[in-house]
Amino acid sequence: MADLKEETTVENIENTVEETVEEKKKAVDPSLEGIQLFYQKNKNAVNYIGGGALLLIAAFCFFKFYYLPDQETQALNEMYWADSYFEKDSFNIALKGGLTVNAPDGPKQMMGYEQIASEYSMTKAGSLASYCTGVCYLRTGKFDEAIPFLSKYDAHDVIIAPIALGAIGDCHLEMNRVDDAVKFYLKASEESKNEFTTPRYLKKAGFAYELKNNYEEALKIYERIQKEFPRSTEGRGIEKVIAKVKALGNL
Repeated sequence: MADLKEETTVENIENTVEETVEEKKKAVDPSLEGIQLFYQKNKNAVNYIGGGALLLIAAFCFFKFYYLPDQETQALNEMYWADSYFEKDSFNIALKGGLTVNAPDGPKQMMGYEQIASEYSMTKAGSLASYCTGVCYLRTGKFDEAIPFLSKYDAHDVIIAPIALGAIGDCHLEMNRVDDAVKFYLKASEESKNEFTTPRYLKKAGFAYELKNNYEEALKIYERIQKEFPRSTEGRGIEKVIAKVKALGNL
């Protein structure tokens, strides 16, 4: 009986091995090559990773095509009230908000630029609100507070981008950090070359050099304005400025 049991056990093991081999043959067809072979051998992992990728794509589409546009609209709606007070030179109200206003959905407490910049930081409107926050701080004499917000403006508008950099220069100049002011004025002049902002910030840089008694560098900048932007507001009166700098610096 013992011999019979052993034979039966051996047969069962052999049958199990044969079945396993057959299953593997069925599972992976030896005639498959390349991508098909790879997929058959790694089906579970591929399906798992593929499912995860689909979820990521779905999340990205939701974020980009639904969530962000909705946030953009909300931010722009909130900025309407802050903009209206900014235009009246009510910079503290535009900055901090807090007043009750009559919105289409009924009375509500308005947001200021600073809160909009924080709550909608991922949107273009939030970036613009950062710029406006910095300008409000600049206009109210809080220059150190202005610089971080002006620096957060990361859009590339051909007018606002250089003005934001130039405003940082203004803050540094107000705090008598003339070297930093020159650096940001020159950055502002190069950010977007045009007839409005480029000569404006070149002239500010020249004035800052004059404050340092560096008339040679100031003269170079003024002569550049004369050569490259003669029709600009700054260019139309630049001859007198050049004559003054030459006299002061014995140039």
